[in-house]
Amino acid sequence: MARTLFVAPAGRNVGLTTASLGLVRALDRQGVRVAFAKPIATRVEDRSTALVKLGSCLLPPAPLPRKLVEDLLAAGDEQTLLEKVVEFCDRAAEGADVLVVEGMVSELGAAYGMRVNSLVLKALDAELVLVGAPFQQGPAELADAMSIAARGFGELGEGRQIGCILNRVPVEDHDDALAPWVAALKAEKLVPVALIPARDDLSALRVKDLAEAIDAKVLHAGDMAKRRYRDVKLCAMTVAHSARVFVPDRLLITPADRDDIILAVSLAVLGGTRLAGLVLCGDMDPDERIMQLCAPAFATGLPVLHVDLGSYETATKVATVDKQIPTDDKDRVELAMNVVADRIDAGWLRNLVAMRRSQRLSPPAFRHHLVEDARRANKRIVLPEGSEPRTIQAAAIVQERGIARCVLLASPAAVYEQAKKLGVKLPASIEILDPAEIAPRYVAALVERRKARGMTVERAEIELQDSIMVGTMMMALGEADGLVSGAVHTTAHTIRPALQIIKTVPGCNLVSSVFFMCLPEQVLVFGDCAVVPNPTAEELADIAIQSANTALAFGISPRIAMLSYSTGSSGGGEDVEKVVKATELAKQMRPDLLLDGPLQYDAAVMPDVARSKAPNSLVAGKANVIIFPDLNTGNVTYKAVQRSAGVVAMGPLLQGLNRPVNDLSRGCLVEDIVFTIALTAIQAEQASKRG
Repeated sequence: MARTLFVAPAGRNVGLTTASLGLVRALDRQGVRVAFAKPIATRVEDRSTALVKLGSCLLPPAPLPRKLVEDLLAAGDEQTLLEKVVEFCDRAAEGADVLVVEGMVSELGAAYGMRVNSLVLKALDAELVLVGAPFQQGPAELADAMSIAARGFGELGEGRQIGCILNRVPVEDHDDALAPWVAALKAEKLVPVALIPARDDLSALRVKDLAEAIDAKVLHAGDMAKRRYRDVKLCAMTVAHSARVFVPDRLLITPADRDDIILAVSLAVLGGTRLAGLVLCGDMDPDERIMQLCAPAFATGLPVLHVDLGSYETATKVATVDKQIPTDDKDRVELAMNVVADRIDAGWLRNLVAMRRSQRLSPPAFRHHLVEDARRANKRIVLPEGSEPRTIQAAAIVQERGIARCVLLASPAAVYEQAKKLGVKLPASIEILDPAEIAPRYVAALVERRKARGMTVERAEIELQDSIMVGTMMMALGEADGLVSGAVHTTAHTIRPALQIIKTVPGCNLVSSVFFMCLPEQVLVFGDCAVVPNPTAEELADIAIQSANTALAFGISPRIAMLSYSTGSSGGGEDVEKVVKATELAKQMRPDLLLDGPLQYDAAVMPDVARSKAPNSLVAGKANVIIFPDLNTGNVTYKAVQRSAGVVAMGPLLQGLNRPVNDLSRGCLVEDIVFTIALTAIQAEQASKRG
């Protein structure tokens, strides 16, 4: 039977859904099987259920219609209502260890919300979590209001405590600033579960959301589906005075006939300032000639909107737009879930669960443990593509979150100029080294390591004009623990210096790769899908063992399936025999591993198929490390799974090198680079243990 958490508001507009989303994410990170239910719909749009679906692999049922609820309440039939709620929640909780139930929000014309929440809490025998937010209240005032709301639920039974989540706390994000709020809650015998400081990025709408909300005419869409605005400024002064408000992520409003402001905005954009968007107002259209002159600026992605209202009315309308998360805004859902989950008290969470943890490693749990392990490793990771925009953004995030210590190899002036254009604030602790300046100190070491291959001083100086070679030499001399490249360089370019200088792990004859495939229910390891084209049986066995070691390093207890088009002895042929031989070799080299083959993919991962095709296998039906017979099969399969099933694929993660070097896709996102750096840091920790 699932443990139930009932999340209820202690006021209006407190961020109830955000708190529920964060609890779902925090529990999922712990490997707990979590479910979500919103039993009673709001009067307008059912946003909570839609957002949970968007931010997780959960498929909660649609809430009970509000009309049904109000009809039952009007008839005085609360018992039937509660029976329906209990039935609804039981269905939602099937297969879960913890069920998060979101209560009713306070709506105008629905004064019964508090009473219904109290009835539902008791009917579900749930633990209560109250959500509040200060509205010009100090710690004591808010704690008093939370206590009053808690008393509205009546007696909860002996030993029960009431947890509290506070959203938008107006302080800096550190324990000293939050301490008075924690103390005030404890004084009222309330348990501080999470205190989330106010952050403007949590309420940053996309420009497309604003356009819909104010019914604006879209003159140029640009990147309106992606760009967000943090704040808004009305520009009605001269250009000289208006220019100072041209800063990244800002939305500007100006009259449509202010040609000078429109031109100035365009110049700023072409100069690298990434404004969120431009709203033109007034009952006149902008001059077509001016718009044509500004077309190059608009082509950079700047959204341009137009409304018929005056300046004051436009600014007022923009300021009063609802900042709730739209039901299609996945990025903001992810941010909200992670911000709340990061602040939830881990001790409270452990006490709440009070049960044996599931061994399932879900994608959120995997990503969470990945970051935590990388933080503990505290490794120095060199990034040879130091002035590349995505790399700069990722390095700032990694450094800020303490995932690793980043070294950007590039001209410091180029890095700072690019960061300014991106609106990225580089942490003071981040290292920026000019490879041209430091390259000479590695010449002698490179000559020494490659003299058997005819390396000379002159040739070494040429080789060290490549920042990847400089980064590789930093690793060779113990000045860096790992290297990440590939956002603008090929895989061969990234790997070649490592193969020449770093070499492979003793006893390992090749470099291979794995992808971490983040399926809805768990993370699978796919290898090799990126490096070795047509491995021999011996190489395939080596790949299997490397992949098992990688899985272990990242918290996955490996059950390895050697894939083929045949399961067991059901088929024959040269390709099958290669897998048979590879399986035997791998078992001889590592008898401690759970490994079986040949297996077809369905027999490897589907229990019902495994029962009929490989009933005696300890791996079939529950494999989590999948070894493909060749690169063609592996690459096609991982991309088919990734694209068709909407699965996140982390990698390729290179394995077999003495020190970790990892390759990025040239189409990688900032998030991809962040997680690749984290993966590299953990590999570096494993390498240090090998000695």
